[in-house]
Amino acid sequence: MEKLAEKISEITKQAGGEWGIQLEDLTTNKVFSQQETKMFYAASVIKVPIMIAVFAAAEEKKFNLSDTITLRKEDITGGSGVLQKMTPGTALTIYDIIMLMIIQSDNTATNMLIDLVGKEYIQQQMKKIGLENSTYHHKLMIQPLEKDGSNEINALEMAEMMKKLATGKIISVWASQQMIDIMKSQQLQNNIPGKLPDPSSEILGGAKRWEAAHKTGSISKVRHDVGILYVGEQKMIFSVLSSGVDDYEAGQTLQDIGLEIYKYLLAE
Repeated sequence: MEKLAEKISEITKQAGGEWGIQLEDLTTNKVFSQQETKMFYAASVIKVPIMIAVFAAAEEKKFNLSDTITLRKEDITGGSGVLQKMTPGTALTIYDIIMLMIIQSDNTATNMLIDLVGKEYIQQQMKKIGLENSTYHHKLMIQPLEKDGSNEINALEMAEMMKKLATGKIISVWASQQMIDIMKSQQLQNNIPGKLPDPSSEILGGAKRWEAAHKTGSISKVRHDVGILYVGEQKMIFSVLSSGVDDYEAGQTLQDIGLEIYKYLLAE
């Protein structure tokens, strides 16, 4: 881990800006931390705690994940996602809305789920899973934006959240597994996994070279990626947050970090 830490420190130093990083090798329990408690604007990483809150509400029998919600014109907002292009009146299951929120970072889907469970419930669930400093206060892409605070996270708490998911300690083993599976379907792969080799096996039906269960987040000069990288039997929790870096440079830096993590796990 020391060599990996040195390489990542050098990569982020060259990139400039601010970087909050927490890595944990789940085999050796070795950790690398860099400004891990520094607070960053959450961007779309906040969608993971929102997903957790929706699964928690389903566990409490407030609704079933198979229940449907009808897309309304007033639900539609801009930014990422496909729901903004779909016809109002379209009915989707809650599970499918969660899937769109995570794998396409769909902002309309996110706001529909926020309306479903409520701001206070999301805040309660965040505290329940140990997010003492990370905060949720407002919907995404809503103008004019009325808010009493900012959505903020730090690398340490996001890594701890991902470790709890990976070990089945959020809500239930079943719920944790479902959320990991959703995050493994991530379609936005231009950050941590961006420079990794094709994961497909050369043998049909063979195991993938690697998998990543993760969630990205980005706005201008803010770019994050948090999740778990699986390489064979090796697993690494990663939480990499950045601010004040040119968007292209931040993306390239995240990809360089991802490649170093991959090479580290490959050699273990």
